Amino acid sequence: MLDANIKAQLATYLEKLQQPIELVASPDASDASRQMSELLADIAALSPKVMVREDGSDERRPSFSIGRPGEAHRIRFAGLPMGHEFTSLILALLQTGGHPPKVDAALIEQIKRIPGQFRFETFISLSCHNCPDVVQALNLMAVLNPGVDSVMIDGALFQKEVEARQIMAVPVVYLNGEVFGQGRMTLEEIVARLDTGAAAREAEKLSARDPFDVLVVGGGPAGAAAAIYAARKGIRTGVVAERFGGQVLDTLAIENFISVQHTEGPKLAAALEQHVREYEVDIMNLQRAAALVPADSAAGMHEVKLASGAMLKTKTVILATGARWREMNVPGEQEYKAKGVCFCPHCDGPLFKGKRVAVIGGGNSGVEAAIDLAGIVGHVTLLEFDSRLRADAVLQAKLKSLPNVTVIVSAQTTEVVGDGHKVTGLAYTDRASGASHRVELEGIFVQIGLLPNTDWLKGTLKLSRFGEIEVDARGQTSVPGVFAAGDATTVPYKQIIIAMGEGAKASLSAFDHLIRTPAPVALAA
Repeated sequence: MLDANIKAQLATYLEKLQQPIELVASPDASDASRQMSELLADIAALSPKVMVREDGSDERRPSFSIGRPGEAHRIRFAGLPMGHEFTSLILALLQTGGHPPKVDAALIEQIKRIPGQFRFETFISLSCHNCPDVVQALNLMAVLNPGVDSVMIDGALFQKEVEARQIMAVPVVYLNGEVFGQGRMTLEEIVARLDTGAAAREAEKLSARDPFDVLVVGGGPAGAAAAIYAARKGIRTGVVAERFGGQVLDTLAIENFISVQHTEGPKLAAALEQHVREYEVDIMNLQRAAALVPADSAAGMHEVKLASGAMLKTKTVILATGARWREMNVPGEQEYKAKGVCFCPHCDGPLFKGKRVAVIGGGNSGVEAAIDLAGIVGHVTLLEFDSRLRADAVLQAKLKSLPNVTVIVSAQTTEVVGDGHKVTGLAYTDRASGASHRVELEGIFVQIGLLPNTDWLKGTLKLSRFGEIEVDARGQTSVPGVFAAGDATTVPYKQIIIAMGEGAKASLSAFDHLIRTPAPVALAA
């Protein structure tokens, strides 16, 4: 099952096991079950601390559990955890075997103290790059807390269950039989939702922070660059981010980051955070900014209010809140999100195997999505608002070579149609003739650009008609001492490498502002 190189690497990892573990399989007569048995046999052959049994009683077959001999097993894999999930398997083996996780000690103790019984089911696809984070977080919780059980379910293998639960986007997590969450979730986010008092305790801690010299709002490429440049100046620097890494976390292949021929979004996001942590930067993750209160004088303090109620004070601010996927804003779109309306073809494409889908958007993202989906689904209909596709010529040539793709230009999507439970089609208007049409399908992938995350700044500083933060050549906004960088600004071309450069520039401008601004005058006693 595993080739020689992977076996050699895995054998090295398994040397870190501190306690014996056992793998208990629940097989059936399928080819997938045969592969599962081969995988488990390969793993057991690499370490004397690993034992395998095939007398499991799980209802989902093929599946297997991981646990310590004589103890209840709390981690299960329903399906074959290969692809992006192979790392989830390795971590589950190591952590069950006593190898310490690379997680903050305070968070580990918090997980151990959560009371209650939590049975998590996570539906994934093996091509989903967001799914492993969720699976790994829940598996770790199962290792640390005896009240937690976690099972990964490959939606492509257990299609009947997927259809019965009407799952059309991954990852989706069920807790004790009810939907708990959809999409990417970090360990910290999951713990915060279970430990209901954690948010209030954290808000109190944040409000007690000393004022910052530079406070960066946003943890994407622009925010990370800004934080590093500020910290290197030796000034007190903080980063507050809703999720460190930003939209990069949702990007799969990155092939235009100069000097790095190929990487993936989650890998780059992890590298950004690791680089920032090399410096004395106060990182406040999982915190959403709710309001900016500008200083009332040149030497005063700006305040950033968080959704948790915490208030942070700072001499300068760098806004790097990035952007999010633009939605169509047509009837039915909100109703059928994750019920056929999707935004990540890599994650959710396998759920539509053999089915009919549409891609909305004829730029690079839309055409790339159509090309990827064409190899999985039965048929792709690509709809573009303009009279021609806007993607690069090489992508258009590839698209035209595919037999199961239909391209419709001058098409304005007017409605997402469904049966109350899932998408059944979409309606569009031919902009040339004015005629209305309907396409019968099961999935819609929206790829029509980005919207800046600036709603919380309306009325505080100048925004363009597109909602972007207006900045000058130095990254200065309309409010003195407040700078901005990245996809949330009016700087053209929303690219990772441009965002990083703009973040560095904004940070240097903020430092220049600090050294040129007089310090507050102390009042005489």
